[in-house]
Amino acid sequence: MARVLVVNPNSSVAVTERIEACVAPLQRVGDIRIDVVRLPEGPPGIQCQRDVEQVVQPLLARIEAEKADANVIACFSDPGLYAAREIAHGPVFGIAESAILTALSRGSRFGILAILPNSIPRHLRYAGAMGVLDRMAGDRALGLTVADLADADRTFDRLCSVGATLRDTDGADVLILGCAGMAHLRERLAEHLQIPVVEPTQAAVANACAAVTLGW
Repeated sequence: MARVLVVNPNSSVAVTERIEACVAPLQRVGDIRIDVVRLPEGPPGIQCQRDVEQVVQPLLARIEAEKADANVIACFSDPGLYAAREIAHGPVFGIAESAILTALSRGSRFGILAILPNSIPRHLRYAGAMGVLDRMAGDRALGLTVADLADADRTFDRLCSVGATLRDTDGADVLILGCAGMAHLRERLAEHLQIPVVEPTQAAVANACAAVTLGW
């Protein structure tokens, strides 16, 4: 049986469980096992560039040791993505890169729902490096920490408010959830706003399953 490894680079059990739940439907894709793990040595949430940098080495060590058929880095900053591609046994997918590429196939202009304002410069650098800034409608923050995302009602209210601004003011016709910790709210948000909403880990795991199944 082929194996896809999904690594949450933070230490949060709650976030890891939400990631596991959101990719559960993809367990039915072919003869593939999807293993979702966390980094116990990581911070509770990856919320700044320092957090991104400090998880790279333990993340690379985990991916190298696991030797999975395909790998997913389940953090919207895609820490260590290019280094992981050099050392991994199989292909490596970052959830931010996968989400943006998926969004481009679902709409003309995408908007990102960041958790904190200091996340936005990282997102803009990444979109610039990918050459897709002209397709980005906007990037707006919820003003919530990773820990705050545990309050589903509060998080959903903020997603609805900020998502509506991205849609109505910025002109986004597809939205991207800018943190893996919001995975459980994707369907509700898409129904509420009536536009496609991309959950990054689902996008990356779908790509990983396709790569394993088709031999990409």
